[in-house]
Amino acid sequence: MTRPRLILGFDFGTRRIGVAVGNELTASARVLDPLPARDGIPDWHQVSRLIEEWQPDLFVVGLPLNMDDTESVMSTRARKFGKRLFGRYGIPCEMADERGSTREAKTIARDAGHRGNYRDDGVDGLAAVLIVEGWLADQEGLPR
Repeated sequence: MTRPRLILGFDFGTRRIGVAVGNELTASARVLDPLPARDGIPDWHQVSRLIEEWQPDLFVVGLPLNMDDTESVMSTRARKFGKRLFGRYGIPCEMADERGSTREAKTIARDAGHRGNYRDDGVDGLAAVLIVEGWLADQEGLPR
């Protein structure tokens, strides 16, 4: 039997990239500190530190498709980010449909009593958790 994989998940954004770490054994993920980005480009030294610390087996990047399944400008940019992750680190990268993850993360934050700026309340990381956990559920054939 192979060991469960450790997954780093990303909610791509132009100013912030949400990050979560998940694991196949527990089929769950938890929020990590977001990565600041400039026009979608993170500080690659920070990304390298994350990789050194967590030593993931796989990256999962949220793919923001339109509701009619078409690609958007952001989905093209998210794919490019995923390709850069693979190119820099040689770790497999999968894209995961993230439609609704940010909206769901905002609802979760609001229901938890966060009333301020949703970005300050860790919604980017929460969206990354939802992306990883949704991807894990899809692998297991579980309902989301």
